[in-house]
Amino acid sequence: MITSYDDHSPSIDPDAWIAQDATVCGDVAIGAGSRIMHGARLVAEGGASIRIGRYCIVLENAVIRATGRHDCTLGDHCVIGPNSHVVGAQIRDEVFIATGAAVFHGAEIGRGSEVRINGTVHLRTRLEPGSTVPIGWIAVGEPAQILPPDQHEAIWSLQQPLDFPGFVYGVDRTHPNVMKSITARLSGALGVHKAENS
Repeated sequence: MITSYDDHSPSIDPDAWIAQDATVCGDVAIGAGSRIMHGARLVAEGGASIRIGRYCIVLENAVIRATGRHDCTLGDHCVIGPNSHVVGAQIRDEVFIATGAAVFHGAEIGRGSEVRINGTVHLRTRLEPGSTVPIGWIAVGEPAQILPPDQHEAIWSLQQPLDFPGFVYGVDRTHPNVMKSITARLSGALGVHKAENS
């Protein structure tokens, strides 16, 4: 499904291909030779944009999102693996994001890097060109420290100051009703979908 979001419509190069059961929604530009496979979701909301370069392959059930505060860009010749999740990140040329990997808001992944199966690149994290996040490992910080998943306390000590609720949603983590504030804001922002279907 190719659809507008709040008066922003996708721009798809004639040499790109989108599977019929994929979703491309909002201010999304897809370059020549790129392929968006079955079940993939590319959604740009709240005035944000997604830019997909040339010869990018977005595989089955991958999700690429941009939100009001965080555009998302893929350079040329990238692969986004099945069931992976990329939101509000800047991904340079020739990057491989493997199956089940997650890349979060404000992250930057340098040219020729790999995020392997179930790897995570946290928000506001910068991977140098040619970096590798091993299977299941976590990259966090700027520049990134790459840690195994059993190092939770070390990861949290780096992640906490990055302030996920504040950076992503503009809500203070110490607010007594942090989740009520976040969900109320999201509900309001995503209400545009309800209006489109009225």
